[in-house]
Amino acid sequence: MGDPAGIGPEIIIKAVAMLEDRIAAGEFTLLVVGAPSCLAACADRLHLPWEAPAVDEPDDAGPVVMVRAGEAAAPIRVGEVQADAGDLAFRAVERAVRLCLDGKADAIVTAPLNKEALNLAGHAYAGHTDMLADLTGARDSIMMLAHGPMRVSHVTTHCALADVPAKLTPARLGRVLDVTEAALRDLGIEAPRIAVAALNPHAGEGGIFGREDIEVTMPVVADYRARGHAVDGPVPGDTVFVKLRAGQYDAVVAIYHDQGHIPVKLLGFAIDPETGRWESMSGVNITLGLPIIRTSVDHGTAFDIADQGVANADSLVEAIDFALVLAAARTTAGASQ
Repeated sequence: MGDPAGIGPEIIIKAVAMLEDRIAAGEFTLLVVGAPSCLAACADRLHLPWEAPAVDEPDDAGPVVMVRAGEAAAPIRVGEVQADAGDLAFRAVERAVRLCLDGKADAIVTAPLNKEALNLAGHAYAGHTDMLADLTGARDSIMMLAHGPMRVSHVTTHCALADVPAKLTPARLGRVLDVTEAALRDLGIEAPRIAVAALNPHAGEGGIFGREDIEVTMPVVADYRARGHAVDGPVPGDTVFVKLRAGQYDAVVAIYHDQGHIPVKLLGFAIDPETGRWESMSGVNITLGLPIIRTSVDHGTAFDIADQGVANADSLVEAIDFALVLAAARTTAGASQ
């Protein structure tokens, strides 16, 4: 459900309408996990059709059901940061993880949550990625953003820029390369080509602008290439994404949050030049390295437009499609073992 004070409930209701024919055809079953009253209230306020029976367990459920995961003690104030909303968002994720670990769901697709509200509720996480790693007991997890052929995974995400160089280690970079390659194969790419973005301008310019690219990235890339992997790097950050867009690579490993997020979001967000408003938001956030499949929208809670009826559900539908592909690949892999 995401944070019910944001656009999560609205885009869920709109996404279900957009997917109605595919759901009716039996392509998949959708379990909406969260507080039923929040979805119902959103539908009432925005005059949107919404019929999803609320259940405690999804056994023998219909094609679209609402799985209860907490309930609001008082009406949620839409468009505001509040602890109650953060707590409901956490409970929804917690319940969804349990459904997957118990084999009652094949993947999680998350609507956006608000980190401040999450922490106000006593859940000290920097976001979904850290929370999911903790709830699943994963050693570490990796964020990948995807928009069409633009696929970007990250060595670091939610940390201060000053802390990034120390977090770029051979072990971490190798872990990101491994799960990125595995994800690309799950997405149907048989021989993945991956570029590692440079941390420093011009990949350090021979050490003038820093030695991390020379002392960490170069040896790791050389090792992977020697073992037959199609990995390049460090590729300067100001050209690597142009090469990705041109199809020279299937994915880029970005070293820090904004390095990877900016190019994907720049291409994925369509802006009306007359109003300056977002017309659509495409792009998916995929958490790699977990024992479960998790995809998400590539945007925030958008408190500023919550309850206006203008939120776009394209990114959520795209996230559901990615989850279906990844779930099918995991099912196929399991059947072959």
